[in-house]
Amino acid sequence: MVERDNELKGSTFTISVLHISDGEPERIRQLLAEKVAQAPYFFNCAPLVINVSRLEHIPDFEQLKELVESEEFVLVGVTGARNEEMKTAAKAAGLAVMASGKHRKSEPAPEPVVTVAAPEPEPTPLIPTRVHVGPVRSGQQIYAAGTSLVVLGSVSPGAEVLADDSIHIYGTLRGRAIAGARGNTRARIYCQQLQAELLSIAGTFQLSDALPAGLIQQAVHIRLDNEQLRIDRIK
Repeated sequence: MVERDNELKGSTFTISVLHISDGEPERIRQLLAEKVAQAPYFFNCAPLVINVSRLEHIPDFEQLKELVESEEFVLVGVTGARNEEMKTAAKAAGLAVMASGKHRKSEPAPEPVVTVAAPEPEPTPLIPTRVHVGPVRSGQQIYAAGTSLVVLGSVSPGAEVLADDSIHIYGTLRGRAIAGARGNTRARIYCQQLQAELLSIAGTFQLSDALPAGLIQQAVHIRLDNEQLRIDRIK
């Protein structure tokens, strides 16, 4: 039996970011409670980062952490800290101080490294598309791991369809559709009639109250565009 040492490797995760413009606890609590009520399974124990770039003062990070966790989220850090004092206060509360890729300072290019070409890897075997025939009923969850999902029917309110790649719904989407569940930003969602409770691609989500009114009950496809969901009518 071969033992492997512990390893520290880089990885990428998609985490929701809460942008706050004041530190008023009740307003933040109300916002989080409304989102959880609309999609409780999606947000249960979900990691969360708070963007504090709009704040002029240092908030009570301990209070923010307790508030967020009381709504069943997991607060992992803050981003957008305006000064070193704010960063220090966040660290004192046990929070990571994070910077998005767009705001990181450029670093000097590393010294070139001469490498020996590795043999060509074996091609990854294809995983067949998962096809579900019939409706997806309330409370039911269909997950296509490592592939796309095709639903030959409608998705009821309270139902959830997930796929690591794209989702195709040949019917009405009334429940939740989560494509790119493992971070695939090129995944898409297609449906013949849009009435969704929640749409998500690679962690970027949009709830029913934010859907464009002109596209409700229309045939649409959804994709990521500049880190936001874009919904277009299928012509």
